[in-house]
Amino acid sequence: MNKKTLRDVDLKGKRVVMRVDFNVPIKDGVITDDTRVKGALPSINYVLEKGGSLVLMSHLGRPKGKGFEADFSLKLVAEYLAKLTGKPVTFAADCANADAEVAALKPGGIVMLENTRFYKEEEGKVKKTDDMSEEDYKAKKAALKDKQKVLAQKLASYGDIYCNDAFGSAHRAHASTAVICKYMKDNVAGLLMEREIEYLGTAVEKPTRPFVAILGGAKVSDKLAVVNNLLDKVDTLIIGGGMAYTFLKAMGHDVGKSLCELDQLDYANQMIAKAKASGKQLLLPVDNVAADAFSNDANTQVVGNDIPAGWMALDIGPKTTALYAAAIKGAKTVVWNGPMGCFEMPKFAGGTTGVCKAVAESGSVSIIGGGDSVSAVNKSGLADKMTHISTGGGASLEFLEGKELPGVAALSDK
Repeated sequence: MNKKTLRDVDLKGKRVVMRVDFNVPIKDGVITDDTRVKGALPSINYVLEKGGSLVLMSHLGRPKGKGFEADFSLKLVAEYLAKLTGKPVTFAADCANADAEVAALKPGGIVMLENTRFYKEEEGKVKKTDDMSEEDYKAKKAALKDKQKVLAQKLASYGDIYCNDAFGSAHRAHASTAVICKYMKDNVAGLLMEREIEYLGTAVEKPTRPFVAILGGAKVSDKLAVVNNLLDKVDTLIIGGGMAYTFLKAMGHDVGKSLCELDQLDYANQMIAKAKASGKQLLLPVDNVAADAFSNDANTQVVGNDIPAGWMALDIGPKTTALYAAAIKGAKTVVWNGPMGCFEMPKFAGGTTGVCKAVAESGSVSIIGGGDSVSAVNKSGLADKMTHISTGGGASLEFLEGKELPGVAALSDK
């Protein structure tokens, strides 16, 4: 971790503009999972304890970027944060016009800005339409980038120090995650961001061996670079989920109606060859739970690696689960991203649950890489047995790919 953190700056009497990840699920006016809000509490409390004040900003959902949309307002989250902290949280209804609320801040105070994505310039993206010429597209893109700088300058004007504690958005070069750093003197990582970078960075660059990586999820195409990068670093790479059937198809197996990307067969063969040439263990399913429909009520059967016509594999089988568990048992470092099957349906949760249990019992440094993997771990009741559960799905993946994250790169070096 060669970036400055909250611990490296004097916070007394300072206003800290902090990017948090409060992109939480809300249903019928209720936050159904507050993990991300609670994840920011250590940084929030640290600033307040050190005599600073806070201007918090976040996105929520995917608004159109054309102004206020009630379904994506952060007002409810601000009220929830006030209950968690036991401190009043002033809500500013417009992130780009919050001067009055910020000016009234005193040490120990908190202002929560409205959704930054109510402004299109937060993301700074222009979608090219069929009727748009290349010149027009470039002109619109340049104009929006100029507006993005203006928004970033405005957000920067609210404080003395910028803190990014939103690892889940660190792979985005948005006004509130990266561009703002151009207009602040001190740009530091929050405590959650610091923890994410240290765990993921150590796992990938300096793992205690044996190092086992587990990749699942639907598509190989989502994890092309991850597979390639991790094969250079791991001792064993385990593959499950829908992506496994592209590999099995590449090896000459019949996969029935299972998810399979025919345009990735050459890539799958390249990765199989790479593992063999480098002496790395690449584990693929040896049996599967197949179904005659994508439903928990479907008829099922356990089959080998040739899936019958008309059937689809929706989970790894018991022999595969045992094989994977044995590989995990001896690991000292485990990185897991993606479920082994359609775990949301009880009939097809066995593989994911088995792998989860194996990771929990391995005694390894275990890093769970966001998204569905986190949901699976939480569902299993074994979350407290994992060393680190990442808050960033897309960011975790890009980190595992070896990519530089804009929201991290923009922070001040130590």
